[in-house]
Amino acid sequence: MAQGILYGIGLGPGDPELMTLKAHRLIGACPVVAYPARPGGPSMARAIAAGSIAPGVEEIRIDVPMTPERAPAQAAYDAGAERVAVALGAGRDVALLCEGDPLLYGSFMYLHARLAPRFHCEVVPGVSSVAACAALAGRPVAARNEVFTVLPAPLPGPALRAAVAAADSLAILKIGRHLARVRDLLTQMGLAERAVYVERAGHPDGRALPLSEAPEAAPYFSMILLRKGGDPWLG
Repeated sequence: MAQGILYGIGLGPGDPELMTLKAHRLIGACPVVAYPARPGGPSMARAIAAGSIAPGVEEIRIDVPMTPERAPAQAAYDAGAERVAVALGAGRDVALLCEGDPLLYGSFMYLHARLAPRFHCEVVPGVSSVAACAALAGRPVAARNEVFTVLPAPLPGPALRAAVAAADSLAILKIGRHLARVRDLLTQMGLAERAVYVERAGHPDGRALPLSEAPEAAPYFSMILLRKGGDPWLG
């Protein structure tokens, strides 16, 4: 029996209309749809793709604990990969949903590492959170020969400071509980006034604010964008 194909499908940042036509087509065509979820809660990935999922398909929910310790999540990916492997081994194509882009801080990469050595896999890129946040803020990400840097907020202070200092333009992802620390760092470096805070881009309640007006507590889906250069269309 021929094996099924694994499709790693980027869904974009949250607005179903930001899914690609290819993503919509493949989700609707696959007899199996798999997606990550937080234990005990709804799956954001499934919610984004709900209008594309055909009635009666098999659904594989992969509960992934969001804890600082990596072992529980790795065990969840191991178990989820084996459930997906059963479907692929039976000749059934699987649409594995991933918020944003599958290979930019995407959960799909952990399942890809476990399944790609055994099965044919195709990746469908999605609109990344960086692009969505820049669009909501109406801010250029980089211009001309500027170097654009993507940084995770959980980096230790000295490493984060050095990376910010070296960048021309940057996006700091995974702000969440690190907002106060990152804001303090940018203030100390004299860069806070150039920064914009964006949360939940691609969702109905998404918003962009000057960093100085950002809330004290940020959701996980939040980001800081910063360009050190002037307006790219001037001079």
